[in-house]
Amino acid sequence: MAIHNAHMYETDLIDKLLEVLREFPDVDAHSSISGLKRDQGIDVEIEVDFAGKSYVLLVELKKSVYPRDAQRILWQWRHFLAVEGAKYRKNEPVPLLAAESISPGAKQLLKDEKFGYFDSGGSLFIPAPGAYIYVEKPPPRPLKRLVGGLFKGKRAQVLHTLLLRHNEWFGVKELAELAMVSPATASETLTALERFEWISAKGKGPSKERCLAKPDALLNEWQKQMTAVPRSLVCRRYYVPASKPDELTQRLARLCEMHHVEYALTQEIAAQMYAPLLTSVSRVACRMAPGRAAENVIGELGARAVSEGANLTVIETESQGEFMFKENMDSMWLASTVQVYLDLLQSGGRAKDMAEHLRHERIGF
Repeated sequence: MAIHNAHMYETDLIDKLLEVLREFPDVDAHSSISGLKRDQGIDVEIEVDFAGKSYVLLVELKKSVYPRDAQRILWQWRHFLAVEGAKYRKNEPVPLLAAESISPGAKQLLKDEKFGYFDSGGSLFIPAPGAYIYVEKPPPRPLKRLVGGLFKGKRAQVLHTLLLRHNEWFGVKELAELAMVSPATASETLTALERFEWISAKGKGPSKERCLAKPDALLNEWQKQMTAVPRSLVCRRYYVPASKPDELTQRLARLCEMHHVEYALTQEIAAQMYAPLLTSVSRVACRMAPGRAAENVIGELGARAVSEGANLTVIETESQGEFMFKENMDSMWLASTVQVYLDLLQSGGRAKDMAEHLRHERIGF
C-alpha cells in the first residue's frame, strides 16, 4: 500500500507539472520515466520546447524538501553533471526538483544555485538559458499545516521560550519544563525547527542539546503567520471614567493583586513602558484570566462596556502560555516582550510602528 501511494503521488506531481508547463504559450512538453538513472537522483526526463528551442528537464521527485535536503540534492546534481552532462548536448539539460511541498528556505537555496523547482501548490522556477520562468504561489496545504501548527498552542510555548532565551542550549527535558509542555511536545517542536535549520544541535541521544540559531527567521515567520491569518482575540472593551492611562494601570494592578487575578499589560501601554516611542498612550490593554474574580476587578474599576471610545481593553486569556515570562516593572506585570510584540501585530493605529520599535530596541533581532 505504501509503494502504491508513493507511485500515485509521483504520478500526480508529474501530471501537474506537465499541465502547468503546457499552460505557457508556445510550449510543448512530454515526459519519459528515467528508471536507469534513479540511483543518481533522476526520476523523470521532460522534454520541453519553448518557442522552438529544446530543453530537457531532469526531474527528481520528492515528498517534502527542507534546506538540508536541498543541499544534498545540489551536491548530487553537481556530481551527476560532471559524470553524465556530456550526454545532453543535443538538448540543454535543466535540473528540476518536483515535490509535494518545498520549504521557503529550501526554495531560496535552489533558486540561488539556479536549480529549478516545482511544488504541488503550483510554484515553478525554471532557470533555463533563454527561457527563464518564475511563478510563486501560496504553499501547498501540507506545508501550510506543518508551519502554521508550530505557532499555535503548546508548540507556540516552546517557540516563546526559545526566542526569549535564544543564546542558551537546552536538552529536551529542561526545555519542556521551562515551556510548561510535555517532553514529547518539546521534542516534536525541536525536530520541526531542525528541518527548517532554525536551530543548532550538539551531542547525541539523551545528552543532545539544541540552541536557537536563527531567532530572527523564526520571529519573522511567526509575524508572517499572524498577519496572513490573524487570530481572533477575545476582547472586551470598557470605558473607565476620569482615568488617565498611568492611573488606570496602577489601579488595575492593585485590584488584580487584591483579588488574585493573573494579568499582564500588553500592546501599546506595555510597549511604551518597555521602549517609549509616543508622547502618550490613550488606551490600556491587558491580558486577564477570566472568572468571577476578574469580574470583581472590572466592577470595582467602575468600568462599563462600550463599542466605541474604550480606554481599557481586556483580552481574555485562559492559556498559561500567554502569561509566560511576564516581567514586573514599577509594581505592575507586563507580558513578555515577545508576547507584547505579537499582540501589537493584531492591534490597529500606530501599533505596527510600536511593534517594530519594540523589536529593535528590546527584542534585538
